[in-house]
Amino acid sequence: MDSKMMPFASLLSDVQACTLCQAHLPLGPRPVLQIHPSARVLIAGQAPGRKVHNSGVPFDDASGDRLRTWLGITREVFYDPEQIAILPMGFCFPGTGKSGDLPPRPECAATWRQPLLDQLHNLETTLVLGTYAQVYHFGNDKRSLTERVKTWRTHWPHLVPLPHPSPRNNLWLRRNPWFEAELLPSLKQGIAEILQ
Repeated sequence: MDSKMMPFASLLSDVQACTLCQAHLPLGPRPVLQIHPSARVLIAGQAPGRKVHNSGVPFDDASGDRLRTWLGITREVFYDPEQIAILPMGFCFPGTGKSGDLPPRPECAATWRQPLLDQLHNLETTLVLGTYAQVYHFGNDKRSLTERVKTWRTHWPHLVPLPHPSPRNNLWLRRNPWFEAELLPSLKQGIAEILQ
C-alpha cells in the first residue's frame, strides 16, 4: 500500500470501529460514511436515518434519490469515493424524536471531522446539507437556513449551502421555487465540470 495512504487507511479503520456514542444509540453504532483522499466533492450531511443504518450505504433512501437528481449524477458516480466523499455530522443513526430523527451526536464531529477533512487534498466543493452541517461549516453565520441558501453565490463554488433533500422538506421546496429555478442548474453544471 502507498505510504501516503497508510495514515488515511488507519484513520478510516478507527472511524469505522468507533463506539464513542454507543450508550446513546438506539440501534447501536454503525458508522456510515464514504471518503477517499482523491475526492473532489464533499457532501456534508446530518446523520444517517434508520434505512441507511440498516443498509450501511450513505443516502440509500429517498433523500439520496433526490440529492442525485439535484446533482445530475448517477448512483455509480455518487458512490465512487474517489470522486465524492460523504461525511455526515454524525456517522450513526441517532434515533427518532417527536418530529423526525434526533440531531447528530456531537461527539462524532468533535472527534473525527477535522482529521477526516484534513485527508481531502483535492476537494473543490463542499455541499452543505441542512442546518447542523451548515452551523459547522459556516461558523459564525447566524442566518437561517433559507437565508443562507438564498445567498449561495457568496461562497460559490467552495461551499454550497443546500436544504436537506429529505421528503420532509417538500413544503420548503414549494415555498422557495427559486431554489430549483436558480441554484440547481448552476449546481448541476458545477458538479459536471468538477467531475469531468
